[in-house]
Amino acid sequence: MTQTLAELLNISTLALWQGFTVFLRVGALTALMPGFGEQAVPVRIKIAIAIAFTLIVAPAVPIGDLAQSSQGIFWLIITETVIGVILGLGLRLLVMALQMAGSIAAQSTSLAQILGTAVAEPVPAMGHILVMGGIALAMMLGLHVKLAEFLLLSYQMMPPGALPAGEDVAQWGLDQVRQAFTLAFTLAAPFVVLSVLYNLAIGVINKAMPQLMVAFVGAPLITAGGLFLLCLASPLMLATWIQALNLFLSNPLRPVP
Repeated sequence: MTQTLAELLNISTLALWQGFTVFLRVGALTALMPGFGEQAVPVRIKIAIAIAFTLIVAPAVPIGDLAQSSQGIFWLIITETVIGVILGLGLRLLVMALQMAGSIAAQSTSLAQILGTAVAEPVPAMGHILVMGGIALAMMLGLHVKLAEFLLLSYQMMPPGALPAGEDVAQWGLDQVRQAFTLAFTLAAPFVVLSVLYNLAIGVINKAMPQLMVAFVGAPLITAGGLFLLCLASPLMLATWIQALNLFLSNPLRPVP
């Protein structure tokens, strides 16, 4: 009986340390996840989501013998937290790409000041619409399942206790930032083209008719054109963003062309 209780105690202790180790990475990643890590989500809800993901991922993650000593536990706390933050920043950059695309589109169509501070993160109305639409679409397509698979994949790429090299992390971070800006400018390209055509047309009209107040004529036109273009382009923009998100979740360490 005593031996059985001792074995149960050892198993419970190992399971506790394993869950704690997984929670370190999952908790850091949850704080930066799309949807689950938004500022509008209460902290208690984020903790509950992190615990739920931990219960899903922990049974499939071996932690070895690192948690058997105080030095190993301290090293796991550092490495798992750092890895979770790194992967979370990669996901957060994709959300920021939508915000940047909305800001570029709003600035190009003179809509940058409308509802600019009505949300937790002060972004123009177009950026807020794109971010909320992208997150809602991702949730409908099973983002929680993909994130659980992403967490399991992260342990294959970065095992517990293995801290990635600083040079590799720096190069990976630069690639992710470059890809985020590239994606943002790609999504906002139709609005930039519309702005260029609008300004060219206004310049030609002003040159031909200097007495005409072209600003009063053109301002409603560019506003209506921007909103109409948003209705037409937003499905394709969100589909392109979802494709980039799925590509990152399937292989976050892929080389960026």
